Amino acid sequence: MIPVKIDSGSITIKTDNQMDSIVEWFDQHKQSFYILGWSYLRNQQQMEELFYRSIIKVHKELHRFKRETSFDLWVTSIFIHTCRELSADKRLQASEDSEQRQDLFKALDLLNQHEREAVVLRYIKGISQEETAQLLQVSVEKIKDYLFSGILELRKGMGYGSAFNGCKEYHKNYIDYLERTLDRPEKIDFEIHIYHCQDCQEDLGTFQDVMLTMLNLTEKINEFQVPGGFLGNVRGRLAEEEHQRQLKNKKRQRKRLVFAAVLALVMGIGFFTGAFTNIYYAWTEEDQELRAFLQQDLGERLNLEAESNGVKIKIKSVIADEVQTLVFYEIEDTDEDNQYMMNYQDGVFIENEHEIMNHASYPRYYPPDLDSDLNKEKKNVYLGKMSLLPLQKENGALKLKINKIQKWLPYPSDPDGFRAYHENMQFETGEWNFEIPVEKQPSIEYALDKEIEVEGIPVRFEKLTIAPTATILEFGINNEQPGKRIDVINFDNLEVNDKKLKPDMYGSSYINSHQEMNWDTLQTHFDPLFGENPIEINVQLASAHLTFDDPKTIELDASEEYPQTFEYAGSTISIDKVEVGNPTKVVISNHEIENRAYESFHFNIEGEDGYENISMQMDSEGVLVDRSGKEYDMNEIPVLYEELEQPRHFITVQRIGLQGNNVIPKRLEIYGYNSMKYLDEVVKIAVD
Repeated sequence: MIPVKIDSGSITIKTDNQMDSIVEWFDQHKQSFYILGWSYLRNQQQMEELFYRSIIKVHKELHRFKRETSFDLWVTSIFIHTCRELSADKRLQASEDSEQRQDLFKALDLLNQHEREAVVLRYIKGISQEETAQLLQVSVEKIKDYLFSGILELRKGMGYGSAFNGCKEYHKNYIDYLERTLDRPEKIDFEIHIYHCQDCQEDLGTFQDVMLTMLNLTEKINEFQVPGGFLGNVRGRLAEEEHQRQLKNKKRQRKRLVFAAVLALVMGIGFFTGAFTNIYYAWTEEDQELRAFLQQDLGERLNLEAESNGVKIKIKSVIADEVQTLVFYEIEDTDEDNQYMMNYQDGVFIENEHEIMNHASYPRYYPPDLDSDLNKEKKNVYLGKMSLLPLQKENGALKLKINKIQKWLPYPSDPDGFRAYHENMQFETGEWNFEIPVEKQPSIEYALDKEIEVEGIPVRFEKLTIAPTATILEFGINNEQPGKRIDVINFDNLEVNDKKLKPDMYGSSYINSHQEMNWDTLQTHFDPLFGENPIEINVQLASAHLTFDDPKTIELDASEEYPQTFEYAGSTISIDKVEVGNPTKVVISNHEIENRAYESFHFNIEGEDGYENISMQMDSEGVLVDRSGKEYDMNEIPVLYEELEQPRHFITVQRIGLQGNNVIPKRLEIYGYNSMKYLDEVVKIAVD
């Protein structure tokens, strides 16, 4: 077998004995991971479960590991996710902490989860701020915020109080200064300021005391001894699971032999009678989308029913894969002509969600479809679908609990009625309970290797995933270009082997796959693709949303007369009002949208003491413009965004309220602007 070299602790994982190699790696690194686990969990039973699940997940996901990143960091990300799962599982929580844990981790229990994770990873596990940000999937600045607020909370627990008296603009420098990572110009400026500011001296001193206390705690925690033979029980469970797996494989082999004989008989009958699955479902299943899944043997008809207060809910079928758990349902009002629909987490929940579902993903959004032929047939019946989280197990039973469903009302035609529509939603309450058997269907991944440029920015296509409920295109955008960046790319269609798939307009998302720091990885979901082995892929680009860095400062003077104008990004922008009061009001407008470079811009308004002391409330007016140039005033008529062709949203008026007593605005600070560019390129990609 070919060895897989992991350069972390000089471990070689061989393909013929991966599980044992992974266990050995954990054994060599158990001290740091054991300490990390104790910061979340509360007893030895949980710790064994933590290592057991983590080893299983690392083994299962090993093929996804990217050699460009650190194996230790990759495992740590899986380990942290498992810690979160177990700490949220109330069935595994002990009534009290162990005495040893109370002594060593009492200080960390003062912090919230984000603060505790940042402090433990940075100061106890000893990884850098950048690596901590990568693991927790946030920015480095956010990590600094968590470390600062965490140390502030520890400072409060040590009796120093909960507030600093020093200058707010220098708070952000405390951590970098004490860790000696502050750039030299900022360091000189900070030291000059500290020399002259007594309050900042005192703040920094107490801040340093807390950090020294953390270092002392770290030394004490690092003396924490992992119980002897700790991994022995974990190894025993893994060995037993492997034994059971081998027994199941033997049973499956025997079943295959029986199945082959039965299949020959069924095929003979099918040939003469035409009684095959796809014909059967074509005759009996009215929902075309569900019919396609059933014909591909990707689910089964369930027709589970429950009735409450004259409303009958039927679960027709459930299709589960790595992407989502898709529920097809029917709701019938047996007393009146009402149509109802379900909204996940709004009166609809899974009782055993933490046990059976994967929280690393998100449910998809499917808008209601009352224009379908099926939903027009009967005024008291609605057929819909609802996306739930994907399964974390291969199979199980969903305990679906429903206590509220939404009544569907026709959209009003006038603006006032449209606003009132959302304020007067109607619901029906009751109790509908289901236990639904589910089995996760497999997905197939195909590696892609194609790089192009969009608006001068490198974009690469990395992976195609064909799952039963969706086809997913994964791509990366280079984020190191100065001055501008692509936030997201929209696609017109994805063509696989001459079959065109439409994108899900709600199905684009940012993911963190722990690749290079200079690349952002995104996914776009397309329609399902059944029974295809991709040979050639054509991707039709539609548009790109970009952010441009273009700073500009405009001085404000409430004593002058307004409106006044200024030039920005090739447009003339008007400051219509600067009115001091409670609140102080600032109004900015630009109604000229033809050939306008920007759709909206990013800004802050600074007062005499800087913008941090100002609380701003904003509302805006805008215009939607579709690709043909037709305008839609969002404030006059209800606009169905989904029906427009690649609309651009231009902000025409910004109203800002500065909260406080007679706040005097001094500067309008613009940082940059957003713009959407239409694209027409077709990218041809060969599949590896």
